[in-house]
Amino acid sequence: MAGHSKWKNIQRRKNAQDAKRGKLFMKLAKEIYVAAKTGGGDPASNPALRLVIEKAKAANMPSENIERAIKKATGNQEHTNYEEIRYEGYGPGGVAVMVVCLTDNKNRTASNVRVAFSKNGGNLGETGCVSYLFERKGLLVIAREGLDIDEDEMLLQAIEAGAEEMETTEDSFEIYTTPETFEEVKEQLEQKGFTFASAEITMIPQTYTTLAGEDLKKMLKLIDALEDDDDVQEVYHNLDESVLEDE
Repeated sequence: MAGHSKWKNIQRRKNAQDAKRGKLFMKLAKEIYVAAKTGGGDPASNPALRLVIEKAKAANMPSENIERAIKKATGNQEHTNYEEIRYEGYGPGGVAVMVVCLTDNKNRTASNVRVAFSKNGGNLGETGCVSYLFERKGLLVIAREGLDIDEDEMLLQAIEAGAEEMETTEDSFEIYTTPETFEEVKEQLEQKGFTFASAEITMIPQTYTTLAGEDLKKMLKLIDALEDDDDVQEVYHNLDESVLEDE
């Protein structure tokens, strides 16, 4: 994972997400709705709901929006059923792409995802065609700014909390866990006084693909087209975005 900061990739796309704040809130509301409907509306007893609420708060989603989504899911007034669907395929230059959707209309979503791939130099593949290139991990990011702790001490604290490994960048400590230990490690570090710039269970690429020129432009357009779709919750890919750092 060295040299391929997941948090850098998140930050790089944050401005674009901020520009689409209304769409982002809508997607978060859908995710909150599904988590509450599946596991109940109490975050204390529903880890999935607790995590997405923290994600929504980090995106500055208003509390009333969060509460409204929970009430819809638990008040028996909303009969929409969202289904999670995953699509796998290849972008320009063979970049591996996984798309996670929450939809109430599978035909619409499948058509939109297929068009996004075909219009931007990619193609959908069979289930499992790229998923083996990713590993599901918990990722906790601690910003280094204003933090009076060196890399060795932070690594010790992370390992003591149960983390698997840590990557240090100029701006942050990126702490990786198994999905099963994510909540425990997060809680242990919170008790030690640490706060997180980001906390999520995500898919980490095991290998990366480097693109340039037209292929790179097409790949970025593909990512934007997918992220702009209302049904798409997450887009995972193994594009080496370090080439964009100096742009």
